[in-house]
Amino acid sequence: MKVATEAAGAGLGSWLGTGSVSVVVSSSLNTFCAHKRYSTGLTIAEFKCKLELVVGSPASCMDLELYGAEEELLGRLDCDEALLGSYPVADGCRVHVIDQSGARMGEYEDVLQVEKYKITESDYKKRPESLRSFLRQQCWGHYDAEGTRRRAQEAVLAATLPLGARCQVRLLGQPSKLATIMFVGQTHFKPGYWVGVCYDEPLGKHDGSVGSHRYFECQPKYGAFVKPQSVTPGDFPEEEDGLEDEL
Repeated sequence: MKVATEAAGAGLGSWLGTGSVSVVVSSSLNTFCAHKRYSTGLTIAEFKCKLELVVGSPASCMDLELYGAEEELLGRLDCDEALLGSYPVADGCRVHVIDQSGARMGEYEDVLQVEKYKITESDYKKRPESLRSFLRQQCWGHYDAEGTRRRAQEAVLAATLPLGARCQVRLLGQPSKLATIMFVGQTHFKPGYWVGVCYDEPLGKHDGSVGSHRYFECQPKYGAFVKPQSVTPGDFPEEEDGLEDEL
């Protein structure tokens, strides 16, 4: 009787095997469920191999139970040669995998149990495709020798610029401008050391603030940030606007 039933089921599966069905997959080993779509033309043996990729259990160690949309048990998928479509599986059903391998609940979800790949420092240095190798080739980060030297140079120059001192600012392609040093240090908008100056004339870009961060106070269009190497401190009197000479 059982053989006849399985044969009839296999025949029905051939007829139903051209479609697909969306099911929920759960497992006795995992706390999560997965929504998957499978062809109803798969044999149960083939179906188990696909479930192996979802739940982690070996296909040979699976028992399958089929539940309806209302969580009622519809039966066991226990004939490996039968087609999935030969069982009363429909969209929204749940296939529950019972693992018989002896693994414990959550074993395949605990990443701490996964053996980590380790590489020695000497082997890592030899790898041409590593991040370290890329940074070295691009001369970025710790491998930017010129940038490191320039930043060290800027720090030394910045230390010689006292706040409130008068100075002359020389920028490439621009005439020299007189100013007062208002800020010296590192900023949030660009790396390195910067000098905030208040020009004697409205030749700047802001009022001492960049974005929402204020570094010093001055009138609008009088403030600017320049690199330390562009600033020469000294006894530079403030420029006269010449208005008293006009009638």
